[in-house]
Amino acid sequence: MSLFSAVADFLKPAPPPDPAVLTALDRVVGMLGPQLRLASHFEKRLAPAVQNALSYCDGLVAALPGPVDISRQAFAADPLVHALFATADDIDQMLGRSQAVRDFLAEPCAWEGDHFYAMFAARRQYRRQLGMAQQGDVIRNDVPQTLLYFSGQTLIEPSCRLEVTLHGLRCKAFESLLHTFGAHVEALRREREGLRADASVDHAHLTILRGTSGGDEFAVTTRHLAELSDRLRDNAESLTPDHLTGALADYLQQPAAALRLSPVSLSVDRLGVVHDSADGNGDVQTINFPELTARDRRLHLAMLARISRDEALDAVNRVRDRQHRFMII
Repeated sequence: MSLFSAVADFLKPAPPPDPAVLTALDRVVGMLGPQLRLASHFEKRLAPAVQNALSYCDGLVAALPGPVDISRQAFAADPLVHALFATADDIDQMLGRSQAVRDFLAEPCAWEGDHFYAMFAARRQYRRQLGMAQQGDVIRNDVPQTLLYFSGQTLIEPSCRLEVTLHGLRCKAFESLLHTFGAHVEALRREREGLRADASVDHAHLTILRGTSGGDEFAVTTRHLAELSDRLRDNAESLTPDHLTGALADYLQQPAAALRLSPVSLSVDRLGVVHDSADGNGDVQTINFPELTARDRRLHLAMLARISRDEALDAVNRVRDRQHRFMII
């Protein structure tokens, strides 16, 4: 390649970002504020990081296990589903009370198939108890046990087409990253307001001290006000469009710090009692699932679920009937 060709290639404008990246950049501005577009070379600086984050979200959703059937039949046959609910009736309660499921069933597309898909999420919980266990040839009823159970069971992005659910989950994963960064920006803004309030108090105090002998108190207040001014200046710099764009680009290059899946493997019996392993015990099964860490830092079991439309419809109708009877009473 000649020197002239190399220089021409270097000066050639960069190709426009992928349409998915442009859509994501619009989402960034919509969630974090239009002032970001005031940053110099906003699109050029942020597009590679956004592309990285989108690819990460694609991989995250692709790593979700399933679809796993969630039904009364699965509660009896699948150790994982059995562990997720205390009773089969709790499956009906989850379906019947889910606003996402109600909204989905109200749409014409709900009748495109006999089943629909969603992401199932729940929080892992433990409770200590004394229970019965065989130790050697003796059955004791005061053995310390750890009981596994799950709470907050919910369904996200229900759709009769799996690819639609997966697309919705990828969008939600990216938005979760933006929400986390937005919380950081909001914390900076709250800090700025606090610093301004403290500086206002110090200014008023100095005004009073100037009319007195002041002495050491005047010097101490002056130093504190200078420190506040420095912190306000640093805070203001952190909130400029250029600085925020750079910080967001760095953050989106390392999305796993804010959103990730971690594998979990547990051995439990049909009563939910946790065991060290399943070796040699036919009543104990090992269940495997990933847990999602998101912006609230709480862990949630996450997997893809497949659910019968008719079972969900029956559950919704039963819950509505009970609510209606309660209102009449």
